[in-house]
Formats: sequence, C-alpha cells, structure tokens
Amino acid sequence: MPTQLEDEFSAQRLWTRPQRILGVVLAVGITAAAIYNWSDTLAVLVTIATVYFLLSTVDRAYLVFRGLQGGRRVRVTQEQAYSIPDEDLPVYTVLLPAYREPDIVATLLDGVSRIDYPADKLDVYLILEEDDQETIAAFQAQRVHNVNLVVVPPTLPRTKPKACNYAMELPSERSEYVTIFDADDIPDPLQLRKAAYTFANAPDDVAALQGTLSYYNSEQNLLTRWFSIEYDQWFSYVLPALSEANCVIPLGGSSNHIKTALLWEVGGWDPYNVTEDADLGIRLARRGYRTLMLDSVTAEEANADWLNWLRQRSRWYKGYLQTFIVHSRHPVKLFREVGFVPLLRMINITAGMPIACMINVAFWALIVLWYGGRPAFFDSIFPNSTYYLSLLLFTAGNAIAVTLTLITTRASGRPQWLVAALLIPGYWLLQAIGAIKSGVQLIYNPSYWEKTEHGLSRKVPK
Repeated sequence: MPTQLEDEFSAQRLWTRPQRILGVVLAVGITAAAIYNWSDTLAVLVTIATVYFLLSTVDRAYLVFRGLQGGRRVRVTQEQAYSIPDEDLPVYTVLLPAYREPDIVATLLDGVSRIDYPADKLDVYLILEEDDQETIAAFQAQRVHNVNLVVVPPTLPRTKPKACNYAMELPSERSEYVTIFDADDIPDPLQLRKAAYTFANAPDDVAALQGTLSYYNSEQNLLTRWFSIEYDQWFSYVLPALSEANCVIPLGGSSNHIKTALLWEVGGWDPYNVTEDADLGIRLARRGYRTLMLDSVTAEEANADWLNWLRQRSRWYKGYLQTFIVHSRHPVKLFREVGFVPLLRMINITAGMPIACMINVAFWALIVLWYGGRPAFFDSIFPNSTYYLSLLLFTAGNAIAVTLTLITTRASGRPQWLVAALLIPGYWLLQAIGAIKSGVQLIYNPSYWEKTEHGLSRKVPK
C-alpha cells in the first residue's frame, strides 16, 4: 500500500513559515527600493527579466535542436513488444479518471478496449465521483465486463490525484506497473507491451516511462493547431533532450507508466497538487530514480474552445507554481539531490514558464509605449546595457521563438501548420492570460481543480 506522503512534499499547506518570511522580506525590500529610487529599481528588475528571457530562449532552442537529433527516446519494435510471452508479462493497473463526462465514456472505453495485453494480467479501473450519477449510468449502460468501476466518496480535495490514490488502494499486491489514461485518450494498442519490454531491459533506477502525447483533432481550428505545435515540440523534442541530459522529467498527466512499488515508496500522488504528474516526476528524481521517454503515441483531444483552454492552462500553470513552491522549501537539499543544471531547468519549467508569461504582458505594454511616443522615463529604466539586451530579446529572441515553431512544424511533417506557426504570438497572449489567472487562483484557491470539458471535438477517429 502507498506510504503516507511526507509533509515536506505536500501542497496542502502551500507556503511554509520561512517561505512566507522570505516573500515578505523581498516585497518590503523591493517596495523600499522603489520608494527610494523607482527608476533604478525598475531598471534592475527589467534587466534581470531580460537576462532570464534570453537565457531561457537560448536553452529552449538548444533542447529543441538536441531533440531533433534524436534525444533519448526508447523505441520498441513490434517484434520486441511481443517478445515477452503472455504468461511472463507483468500485471498492469490502468487508471481511467473522469468526471461529469457521460458523452466521452464510449470513446474512452473503446480506446482502452484496443489495448493488446492479456486480460488476466490487466486491471482496469474507471474512476468516477459518487455524485457523478450521469457518467456512472453511462458506464453501466455500456455493459463492459473487463473494466472495474471505482466510485470515489465526495470528500475534499476534489482532484484527480485524490481519486487515483483512492483507486490504487483497491488493487491487490500483484500490481507491478500502473498507468493513467485521460477521458479523451486513444492509446497505442501496444503501449503496455512496449512499456513492459522497456522496464524489463532498463536499469533498476528507471522508475517511470513517459509516452508521447499527440492530438487527433489538430486541424479543427487555429487554437488546436497552436496546441498541437506546442505538444509536438514538448514531447517529441524538449523532453527527449532533457532525458538525454539526465535532467528532471516532469511527467505528463497521461500515458506515464510507473513501477507500482516505487509509486508507493514516494507516497503516491499529492492530492492537493493540480499538476500531480509533474510533482511526482520530480519526487522520483529526488530519490535517485530516472524517467525515460517511450516512443509510443497516445492521441488526445486538443482543446478547441478558447475558454476551456484557459481553464486547463491556468490549472497547469498553477500546478507548476505549486510544484516549485513545494520543492523549493529546502533548496540546498534539492540541489544536492538533482544537481545544478537539472535544478535550473526544473526551476525554469515549474516557475519560469508561468512567471515569464505573466511578465510578458508588462514587456508588451512597454513596447506599445515605446512605439506610442517613447516617454522620458524610458531613458531611466533602459540604461545602455539593458537597452541593448532588450533590443536583442525583442529581435533575436522573438525570432528564435517563432523559428522554433516553424522547425517543429517542418519536423512534424505538417506544412498545413505554417500559418499557425507564423501567428504563434497570438498563442503567447493566451498563455499570458492563463498565467495571470493561475497566479490569482494560487493565492485564494490553490488546490481547486478547474474542470476541463472533453468531447468538444467534432471529429473522432474510428
């Protein structure tokens, strides 16, 4: 059974006393400096942000190019996937968490039914909340005999990781590996066999595998194209490059395969963290375990609705910030456990991405003011060194970011995404809105799980 999650890694009480004190000291210090000399204070803050943006952009470009050269992805052939006899395959637990999604049940169960794995070695659990009677009825109407229904009592927090922890208390000790598929997932039928083969041939310190996530409705509208470019770049190039560099891999919310014993060892999923997958990946890394990228695709539904996308993205960014706050409670210990470069990249992913999206709004406002007449105070906040750094960021930095989307489009073999790639700054604006929303929610409702609606796609593959 899972061990209790240590308080050190729980997001239930997000801010520790030392973190609160540090936050107050920084806020008071910056405020006092601004009162004393607001222009110099703002110039320092702008310089710090500019240097960060440049370094982050260069590192992202480096990771994408390393990923384009192959990165580290485990490729398992069909012959290798079938090389382990059925009787020797490990017992797999498949978790299918869903909430208020009666219309997607048939698609979910159809995708899972395609999994090529012996039935006597497969424990599948559809996890539903007790008050979700409509989805429960939709499942029962399907009359599926190889999927077990788990009904979760309506207790706080109402989150996916809480539900998964509850479900994991039910399987017998025979469970060797566990994976999660979301409500809209259509996994590669051989994914479990490929994962079993990889685990059997990997070193003992490999605790998890992350499958590749892609979208089956990428052509639906401009938003799904942007989302698909982002996912392709992340799962096909950035994460494999991080794996090759032995850096921390923040697990995705679906198609991550974990050794059950090690999941229990680290305390399961944090029920209060709304990106429990990224947090789990970091906790495994801190224990000395590795995550490998598995070249096996799970097709998902890209968010085609702008408001629905914002709800999902703000939850992701809020969860990343939660994860950063939790794991920065003892920074020296974290540095010793993961190393310097992995630590910097982990900070860049969990804190850097959402905060950078928030700061982007301020930079865009400064650009508008610049072209609107260049007010006199610009000379104070943009001394020569900062001015040239900012100019480099505005020209070369943005050009690199757009070029990376174009490279991703070409490498993915999707020339029809070219226009979307060129219009990608519009996606940055949406990300900024989602990031600001996440920052607000982090203050007043950090563990609230904002529901993402599935089944909005007009076209589902048969």
